[in-house]
Amino acid sequence: MMKTPVGLVTAALSAATLLAGTFLLVTGTRGQNTSFQSSAGQLDVQTFASGLVHPWALAFLGDGRMLVTERPGRMRIVSAEGQLSPPLKNVPEVWASGQGGLLDVIADRDFAQNRTVFFCYSERTSGGGRTAVARARLNDGAGRLDETKVIFRQDGPLSSGNHYGCRFAQGADGNLFVTLGDHYSYRDEAQSLSNHLGKLIRIAPDGAAPPDNPFVGRDGAKPEIWSYGHRNQQGLAINPGTGELWEIEHGPRGGDEVNVIAKGKNYGWPVIGFGIDYSGTKIHEATARDGMEQPAKYWVPSIAPSGATFYTGKLFPKWNGSLFTGALSGRMLVRLTVNGHAVTAEERLLQNLHERIRDVRQGPDGALWLLTDNSAGRILRVTPAAK
Repeated sequence: MMKTPVGLVTAALSAATLLAGTFLLVTGTRGQNTSFQSSAGQLDVQTFASGLVHPWALAFLGDGRMLVTERPGRMRIVSAEGQLSPPLKNVPEVWASGQGGLLDVIADRDFAQNRTVFFCYSERTSGGGRTAVARARLNDGAGRLDETKVIFRQDGPLSSGNHYGCRFAQGADGNLFVTLGDHYSYRDEAQSLSNHLGKLIRIAPDGAAPPDNPFVGRDGAKPEIWSYGHRNQQGLAINPGTGELWEIEHGPRGGDEVNVIAKGKNYGWPVIGFGIDYSGTKIHEATARDGMEQPAKYWVPSIAPSGATFYTGKLFPKWNGSLFTGALSGRMLVRLTVNGHAVTAEERLLQNLHERIRDVRQGPDGALWLLTDNSAGRILRVTPAAK
């Protein structure tokens, strides 16, 4: 296996990386670059690591390494050379059924000091599953998570295996935004403030509801709720230029949405929308209604968008400020041009790759990093082609 340095990722390799090398399992691999056309010129797509089973989320640790989750319930460290560690110990048992399993993971804003990570997963309980959020301290020298604690559990009717949501964004104040799905069979509950189905929540790092959340103190309302009327939210990112929260969610047959999230607002599911049921029958009362927010963009037919990131790096200056999202059924990477609260253009990338893109992140090296959602999943690194 080649171990040629890869830009600034390898340059960031630290003593912690070398210590973690004791636990590395050599299953990562480097593939040959494949070139693709784009509005920013030719793109090189390199297989940085492989041997993953339905990888779901990627988090950079700030020292050249990453954490990656696999939906069956494994979390691994990825070295700066693309090697995978054995599964970390002390990850809670997940209910890896249907769309459920081990899902998103992020490193805390102060990870370099506190080694804290947050992750979410589908947790089985009597009668079904729900989304749980946990925090832990990464003990990479010992190949495990320490002090693992569940800080939040979704309340409401249980899922039979679908629509868990489960994406994170951490605000400048350290509080966590977390997306929670509607569990598919209980879509009307997305309009009820008495449970967490179809909600975007905001919690403190210990799981408590911050006192300035919009429904704190309202009778019959869950204090963690930040916004509601969502279906199955699969992408979440804070626009670094404005500080605003952008969310991307799956519609049914048509009606995938990009939303700019405002405190306490109702985003309409299932009352309004642009799709139809899988049977072909009507779901929504209309496409708009007073008191319900309109999306910044929607897709008909659906592309099944997934993880999202705003681009601010130097490798693609032409794309600065763009919002990127993966696409599952669409099998591509999508770049959205953003102007204020409007999406003004869309560019479809890497379509000839024919891969389900589960997550997209901007790396510290300015590259775009992707996860392919397969039983033989990969981490891909996207850069400008060498001239």
